[in-house]
Amino acid sequence: MKLRRKILLAIILLVFIPVILMGSISYYSFSHTMEKKSSNFYWVSLLETDRKLRFALSELTTISNSAITQPAIQKTLKQPDFAITYEQKQDINNLINHPMITSFGLYSKNKLLYQYNEAMSFGELSAQSWFEAMKQAEGRPIWVGPGENGSAAAGNPVLIQARIVKDYYSLEDIGAVVIYVKPDLLDQVFWDAATLKQGDILLVNKQGKIVFDKSGNHIGEATEFPFLADGYDNERGYYVDNYLGEKSLITYLPSYNKDWYLAAITPSRMIASESVSIRNIAVILVLVSLISAFLFDRFFVRRLVGSIISAVNGMKRVQQGIFVPIMTTVKAEDERDLLIDGFNRMSKQIVELIEQVQKEQNRKKEVELQALVAQINPHFIYNSLESINSMAVLEGNRNISKMVVSLGKLLRISISENQEMIPLAMEMEHVRHYMDIQKFRFEDKFSYQIEVPEELKFYKTQKLIVQPIVENALYHAIEPMEGNGIISITAGEYGNDIVIDVRDNGPGFDQFTLLSLWSKDWSTLKKYRENGVGLKNVHERLHLQFGGYYGIMICSSPGFGSIIRIRIPKMVP
Repeated sequence: MKLRRKILLAIILLVFIPVILMGSISYYSFSHTMEKKSSNFYWVSLLETDRKLRFALSELTTISNSAITQPAIQKTLKQPDFAITYEQKQDINNLINHPMITSFGLYSKNKLLYQYNEAMSFGELSAQSWFEAMKQAEGRPIWVGPGENGSAAAGNPVLIQARIVKDYYSLEDIGAVVIYVKPDLLDQVFWDAATLKQGDILLVNKQGKIVFDKSGNHIGEATEFPFLADGYDNERGYYVDNYLGEKSLITYLPSYNKDWYLAAITPSRMIASESVSIRNIAVILVLVSLISAFLFDRFFVRRLVGSIISAVNGMKRVQQGIFVPIMTTVKAEDERDLLIDGFNRMSKQIVELIEQVQKEQNRKKEVELQALVAQINPHFIYNSLESINSMAVLEGNRNISKMVVSLGKLLRISISENQEMIPLAMEMEHVRHYMDIQKFRFEDKFSYQIEVPEELKFYKTQKLIVQPIVENALYHAIEPMEGNGIISITAGEYGNDIVIDVRDNGPGFDQFTLLSLWSKDWSTLKKYRENGVGLKNVHERLHLQFGGYYGIMICSSPGFGSIIRIRIPKMVP
């Protein structure tokens, strides 16, 4: 993918998408909050409506409670075969009297005894769906709304209270009373109920019929509200569902009348209209961020990528050996100019370095010619040592012969070997010859041992890294000792590395002595054993050759000898 596209994608991911997410989350969070607030608003409204409904119906229930215990009604129902006198009718009318009561009827066990204005016959009464419920109520009043009793469908809606009348003394059923109440009673209750614009409040029964509604447009219609189902959480709550083909917020509350529920309906679009401003702001932010991204790409990213492409093309020319400066027509006066200027300076320096290398190559050829002549000196030394060895053998002095042979092999490894990396076995052989020579000097003052596993002998190592450590042990640990010294050289595996431990039983040294030895200026020391290769020299060579993870580690304490550990990587031949 091109760099410009990557930057544009990064802008979209870091700016455009977060703005969309922020706007969406804000919009849906605000919508959810509005739903919850609307539900709480309706719950309070439903609670107040139910309180008013209870008060209004309880007022009529109080009238009927008082009336059915009075002698005029009790006597009439106990003597169904006697004719009702005018005075009895007046007494009954006075007992069941309320501005909202339009008519009522008194029934014996098998016929209509008395009716005020107009009441249904006993046959019609016994055919009503709520007749059995009235009998099972055992004298408690039941309420049947306009949507339940069929009066709304007939065009003459009324609210009915029906109840069984019991004998005041024996509590036996002696009849029934059915009171017809104007629907204005419900209108007054629901009229004061607070609703949002285009909202509605319903009074529904458990069968899903709308007993009454505030708008008056849906009385008697059947519904399928989930909260009416058995097993549903019938306590107060709210949910969003379709009602009359429109997505709506439905808040419900059980009424004090156990057969009824109050439900408030609010179209979701009315609630969502409150969130329109949030949605519009989110859309505007998305458009602004998108336009900003393209403007940023047009006036900044394009120029930046152009400068980078110029630098890349310049690099390609450098790979081909063409060192041409990058020319810019417009000065950006920022890091882009620094990039181009830096590349041009680098190209100029490379040209100068190439010229310098060519000069040094010419000088190197001259030095190599001189080195060919200088090679006579090592061969002269080897030939001289061979002559000394031959004379020692002829004279029968084998110690001198052994010492000369070891010295010759030592010189061949350290001087004549052209390779920087040698097998570990050859490095240990070099150390062995060095120790043999030192044995002639120190006689029996020390002994040594070298242990290298067969599987490690063929791994490559840097030349002359163990001998300087051994030399340091001889002159700083073994030589000052009064007794015999021991130097042990062991090699082992450590994961993907090889560790070589050089141990001695010398007097050891403390931290301050080590720091003083480490900080010496090695170029100013005069003795061979103090000059050239030492602990610091070996550590720096390993550090430069293999990296900072490799080198030497020193472990020493006064009176307990020293251990010098060399860590090198496994290098296959």
